[in-house]
Amino acid sequence: MVAALAAFLSRVGIASRAIVAPLFPESRLNKHPSHTEVLPVRVYYEDTDAAGIVYYANYLRFIERGRTEFLRTFGHDQNQLMKEGVAFAVRSVAAEYLKPARLDDLLSVETAIAELGRAQLTFAQRILRGGKLLLDAKIRIACIDPAAGRPIRIPPPIHAQLAALTKDSQ
Repeated sequence: MVAALAAFLSRVGIASRAIVAPLFPESRLNKHPSHTEVLPVRVYYEDTDAAGIVYYANYLRFIERGRTEFLRTFGHDQNQLMKEGVAFAVRSVAAEYLKPARLDDLLSVETAIAELGRAQLTFAQRILRGGKLLLDAKIRIACIDPAAGRPIRIPPPIHAQLAALTKDSQ
């Protein structure tokens, strides 16, 4: 099918490499540049569409859980952070859906920090089934004051902890 698509695109004058190349190069996202946390997720009937395949938006729910548990692993409960005037909000999502997940599959949601700034961070996230990559995503998160809805710096203790994780992998 890829070859047929490439041939068609060539006939109409479109470079096929830009269309069929992976969204994220292997050396960038799939390598997972920092400490990785893994969350098991079972696919339930409510997660699937009429064809028994996980509905595309539900992958975003799965990786949201992965990020939440990543923070929880390091002692950061989102309810407590909000009481302290700190929240994390998705700023951008780039996701490549490679293979479908199906009803009753046991998935692994891998979460790692790809980049860390003063007021935002980027997570590299993958969803796998039995070691096979199903979804490859890059999620940029902004640190905000939940009351004002404005960006703020990541609190120094949290930033230092996340920075240490990214340094461990280098």
